[in-house]
Amino acid sequence: MRADADVLIVGGGPTGLMLAGDLAAAGVSCAVVERRDAESGLSRAFAVHARTLELLDARGIARDLIARGLPIPRLAPFGLQFFRLPSRFPYMLGVPQYETERVLGARARDLGAEILLGTEMIRLSQDGDGVDLTVRDSGREERTLRARYVVGADGVRSTVRRELGLPFPGRAAVRSVMLCDVRFAEPPRDAVTARATADGFVFAVPFGDDWYRVIAWDRAGQRADTAPVELREVRAITRRVLGTDFGMHGPRWLSRFHSDERQAPRYRVGRVFLAGDAAHAHSPAGGMGMNTGLQDAVNLAWKLTAAVRGWAPERLLDSYHAERYPVGRRVLRTSGVILRCALLRPRVLRAARDAALRAATHVGPVARRMAGAVSGIDLAYPAPPGSHPLAGRRAPDVPLAGGTPGTLYHALRPGRFLLVMPPDAVSPAAVTGGWEDRVDHAIAGGPTRRAVLVRPDAYIAWAGEDAHPGAVRAALERWCGPARPVRARPAVRSR
Repeated sequence: MRADADVLIVGGGPTGLMLAGDLAAAGVSCAVVERRDAESGLSRAFAVHARTLELLDARGIARDLIARGLPIPRLAPFGLQFFRLPSRFPYMLGVPQYETERVLGARARDLGAEILLGTEMIRLSQDGDGVDLTVRDSGREERTLRARYVVGADGVRSTVRRELGLPFPGRAAVRSVMLCDVRFAEPPRDAVTARATADGFVFAVPFGDDWYRVIAWDRAGQRADTAPVELREVRAITRRVLGTDFGMHGPRWLSRFHSDERQAPRYRVGRVFLAGDAAHAHSPAGGMGMNTGLQDAVNLAWKLTAAVRGWAPERLLDSYHAERYPVGRRVLRTSGVILRCALLRPRVLRAARDAALRAATHVGPVARRMAGAVSGIDLAYPAPPGSHPLAGRRAPDVPLAGGTPGTLYHALRPGRFLLVMPPDAVSPAAVTGGWEDRVDHAIAGGPTRRAVLVRPDAYIAWAGEDAHPGAVRAALERWCGPARPVRARPAVRSR
């Protein structure tokens, strides 16, 4: 049966749109199946962290998103000092989720991805050659779409996960959390306001356009998720916790939800993958949820591209689960610790918590590690035994020789591997012959003897101190599949 697309993505939120953009940029045909029939006005996620901004910069769209939000260099109530991060983006960007979706959606469409709005997936089946999706449009008409691979990025109530028969074990971490976007008549002095007491907690962060996101929880006001939220509820708990409600008024959005801590046991079943909230769900504490989903997409996109193009090394697709499952588990635990600290009720424990956070902000290495964990800057993937210490680690945006702007992230924008060679080593072109269709090359911008192979997702695949051509080609073979035969140029006859 003919495939309608190389990859079908179920879910048009940030994760699905990021994945669609990366696939389309690589020339992989893809379509997004999204049951909403219009752009969402919801803004549940509000934080874009430093590592995500780096990945967006490697795609040329970070500046567009930054212009729509507000950089926040620290979350003092949580002891998080993002200004200490070794990144060109040493802050958390406060920006509504719908703005993130607009930037990612525009990129995906511009690159050729098809977004099927008002289309709901209802069934899935797969065989050895592809996957069939039965979808239903807004007119209740059903049809079947076929793809070589399918990715479920359809949220915590994922239909794809259900069709795969995968459980979603875990528990509800906190119930009846209220979210709203409001204006303040008397804005707080600090960029971020947060406090937890015996009554509950309140978190307020600006978006930079006179709107504030308020997250509030009233310990004595637990109601069903379906119960409507009234602004007076949010104002009442805010006054009890903070002593003022800042004159909040004019809400453009009110919602109530419960926060789960759950994770699917497998991120891959045959030709079907899970990403984002379909694979893992955790509390909003720390603002890590959407970022984790976006980074799932970045990890998976180049691996699906390799499989579609036919050069994927053995078990490359399995490495998606091997690398991202532990990340999801770590984020679940980290956000859970932050949440439970906020929910502490005994006065003595809350006093100990506040004292520990104050102390942490005065110890540079501790503050740096805390910010690195939440921002994703410190994330590293497992490397084989005997690998160089840099293998699996984040590739920083170092300068490269020549060109403008001449940095590593700019060189990654084509979405391919990047081989960075020392200035005095053999020419990179001399060792990448046969891999030109999937590997770009550059010269390091400073004195070094090290050769580095950077993955399309800006992590280091391999590094070597001697830059020996044989070692470099072995690394290319391992990560980028067999080299294509290099055709010899026909000899030119002299007359």
